[in-house]
Amino acid sequence: MRTQEMALLTHDALLLPDGRLEIRIVEPRYLGLVAKVLKGELRLAFGMFKANSRPPCYPIATACEIIDFNQLDDDSLSIVLEGHQRVKILSAVENKEKLWIAKALPCLNWAEEPISGEFEIISAALEQFYEVNPDLLDLYTNVHLDDAAWVSQRWLEVLPMYNKDKLTLLNQPDCHKTMNFVLQLIKSHAGSTQ
Repeated sequence: MRTQEMALLTHDALLLPDGRLEIRIVEPRYLGLVAKVLKGELRLAFGMFKANSRPPCYPIATACEIIDFNQLDDDSLSIVLEGHQRVKILSAVENKEKLWIAKALPCLNWAEEPISGEFEIISAALEQFYEVNPDLLDLYTNVHLDDAAWVSQRWLEVLPMYNKDKLTLLNQPDCHKTMNFVLQLIKSHAGSTQ
C-alpha cells in the first residue's frame, strides 16, 4: 500500500469506515478546504483531535468524503462526512493556509462478520439508540445491524469515552474486543437498573 497525501480535518468526534458524521464548518480556512475537497483537488482524512500534539490528532484517522452540505442561517456550513478507509497518519505539515496536510498509509478495515448469539443485544441496543437519536439515524440510507464490524464502529463513534481509550479498541485487528466491551457495558447498565 502506498502513502497518500491528504488534508487533515480534526474534531473531538470519531468517524470510522461506513460511518457518517455531520459537523459545522465556521473558519474560512476550512471553508476553502471543503471547496478543494469537493473539486477533487484534495483527499480528506478525519482524525480525533489530540491537544498539544503535532499533528493535532491521534495516529489513526479515516479517509472520507463529503456527501452533503448545507449553508446554515449564521453563514457557517454544515457538512456530512462518510468514512471509507482507515489510515495511519505518518507525518503532517501545516501549510500557509494553516491547514494540516498529512502523509497517510491505508490500513485494513475491520472485516464484515455476522452478529450472533449474545452479541445480538448490541445490535438491538444500537437500533434503540437510533430511535432515541433520529438525527443520527437520518444520516444513513442503510443501516447494517447484522454486521458486527458496522455495529461495533457505530458504538465507538457514539460512546462517551476518552479518545485514547477508543484508540486502544481501534488498534485491534478486528471488532471482537469492541463487541465484548459494548456487551459488558450493556450488561452492567441492565444490572444496575434492576
